[in-house]
Amino acid sequence: MKLNEVKDNLGATKNAKRVGRGVGSGTGKTSGSGHKGQKARSGVSINGFEGGQMPIHRRLPKRGFNNIFRKNYAEVNLGRLQVAIDAGKLDVTKEIDASALVSAGVISKTRDGIRILANGELTAKKVEIHAAGASKAAMLAVEKGGGKIVVPAAVAE
Repeated sequence: MKLNEVKDNLGATKNAKRVGRGVGSGTGKTSGSGHKGQKARSGVSINGFEGGQMPIHRRLPKRGFNNIFRKNYAEVNLGRLQVAIDAGKLDVTKEIDASALVSAGVISKTRDGIRILANGELTAKKVEIHAAGASKAAMLAVEKGGGKIVVPAAVAE
């Protein structure tokens, strides 16, 4: 088989419908839009319109609450930290903080801070992690290995 002989399987591709190309094509003149009216015009958006009846999104009651002041933390699992340490991207002798995690490629953005979670295992000893928050299980796992997670006083309570 040569490169110029490569082609799609039969029926894998379908030609686009060419509208407005004469009456013989079946989609000439009005191009499948019918005659006149709102739907025959371009740039019309009538999503959710139910012919004058109250639309369903207005008949149903509102639910829930969206807190605009909610903190959005970048979550980091202990297992992911260990992978970065094993790869030599994180230095255990120095403190691990948000900037170190970003430069190591563990996270892409710091968002409102880092939150350490206990998924995975951290085998590195004497590691000091500075974070905005951590789960109790993550704190226990790090302290068991001889390290510590430094969390601001207001969050630790």
